[in-house]
Amino acid sequence: MPGHQMLTLASKSTARSAVLRGAGLVFETADSGVDEDRTKLALLARSASPRIIAMALAEEKALTVSAQRPGLVIGADQTLELEGGLFDKVADLDAARHRLQMLRGKSHQLHSAVVLARGAQVLWQETVTASLTMRDFTDDFLEDYLREEGPAALGSVGCYRLESQGVQLFSAIDGDYFTILGLPLMGLLERLRADAVLVP
Repeated sequence: MPGHQMLTLASKSTARSAVLRGAGLVFETADSGVDEDRTKLALLARSASPRIIAMALAEEKALTVSAQRPGLVIGADQTLELEGGLFDKVADLDAARHRLQMLRGKSHQLHSAVVLARGAQVLWQETVTASLTMRDFTDDFLEDYLREEGPAALGSVGCYRLESQGVQLFSAIDGDYFTILGLPLMGLLERLRADAVLVP
C-alpha cells in the first residue's frame, strides 16, 4: 500500500521541506548533525569538484540519519560553482553585496544532489546541475535589491530567491526550478513511485 514506508528528510531546510510538502509527500524531518565544513575541507583537499562535494554531503546526511531511523531517508545538498571554485553561504549583507558583484555578468552553476537511503545503504542517487547567468546590473539596482531583500538574501549561497525579486538579477536560466531550490524533485518522485511510497 502506498505510503506505508516511513519517510524522513535528513535536513531542517525550510525550502526543501516546502518543496516536498508542495508535492504532497508526508514526511518527518531530522537534523543529520553532519559537520559539513569538515567534509567539504576534506574533499577539497583531494581536489573534489563542487558537483562531487554536493553528492558526498547528500549521501553523508542520508546515511547518517538512515542508520538511526527506520524507513526511507532523503538526503540533499547543493553547491554553487563559479569558474571552478566552490562558494558557501555568506554571513551578512556586506558579504552578500560582494558575492553578487562577483557573480554579476557571469554564469554560475548550482549542483543539487539527492540521495535515498534505508538502513545505512544508498538505494538511489542523482545530481542535477542548473546554469544561471546574471545580467550586468547597476550598482544602484544592487543596493535597491539588498535593501528590499534584507536578511532573506542570506538564505541561499547565491544570495537570491527566484521566487522573489532575485529573479530580476538574471538574464538567462538553464535548469529545473526545483534543482535551483536545492532538491531535484522529478527523479526523486519517480523513485518513490517505484518504491510504492507514492501511487504509480
